Amino acid sequence: MATLQTEGLTYRYGIGTPFEKTAVDHVDLEIPSGSFVGVIGHTGSGKSTLIQHLNGLLKPTEGSVKLDGVDIWSDKSGMRQVRFRIGLVFQYPEYQIFEETVARDIAFGPRNMGLTEDEVQERVRETAAIVGLSEELLEQSPFLLSGGQKRRVAIAGVMAMRPEVLILDEPTAGLDPHGREEILREIHAYREKTGSTILLVSHSMEDVARHAERILVMNAGKVFCYDTVQNVFRRAQELQSIGLAVPQITRVCAALRAQGLPIDDDIFTVEQAKEQLLALYRKKEAKGGC
Repeated sequence: MATLQTEGLTYRYGIGTPFEKTAVDHVDLEIPSGSFVGVIGHTGSGKSTLIQHLNGLLKPTEGSVKLDGVDIWSDKSGMRQVRFRIGLVFQYPEYQIFEETVARDIAFGPRNMGLTEDEVQERVRETAAIVGLSEELLEQSPFLLSGGQKRRVAIAGVMAMRPEVLILDEPTAGLDPHGREEILREIHAYREKTGSTILLVSHSMEDVARHAERILVMNAGKVFCYDTVQNVFRRAQELQSIGLAVPQITRVCAALRAQGLPIDDDIFTVEQAKEQLLALYRKKEAKGGC
């Protein structure tokens, strides 16, 4: 699996015009192989521009993006292979579906990789299973599916290329809580099966807290912080100063702490809060409390 790095990565729009703007400003990052990184930041923070550099959709104005230590722009003829190794799922990817059947849409990427038809079909079946699409759906038109199923088809089409780095830009946008959790569970299943590195761009602090190992916070085109989930969300006041917030359950626990309940200050998921509250309840019961 691949290690992804940026060194002094900078990107400017509209150079030489009155509308010139620096969207990404001297970003230095190292994303180790196999890691799960959440990417957050308010609208206009530079996070979407940043991820479009990571597989060569945008070329840096300055600096570089390196895959296993090699600048991805050092050999333009190799960019096709870079994009097979670093897969990018755009927001609302279902709008990019175009084939006649679900199977053909998922197979599009693997066929472009030059795989044999047997290998292509194996990847189609394998990836469809990971994202929860039954074999009966494979020969149906993707345009007849529900919105959530279309999203799965589009994500499966990128997964079927087995990228070593899978980048997803708001993959749960517009879905209900059940659909959101299913998509995130399927991303985890892909990671467990392949060992791939995952970058998840999200506006949901709850989703990032539950699923990521580290969080990259972007602000005004720069890296505001890049650290563990615990260390990032402990900086609640600083996050609020740039228009972000900690997860809702963290704020609830802070309010309970203010009322005198002995709850830890590093609770970021409902599951963590549940475990701690149950432990406090059992402790009280054991002491004969009502």
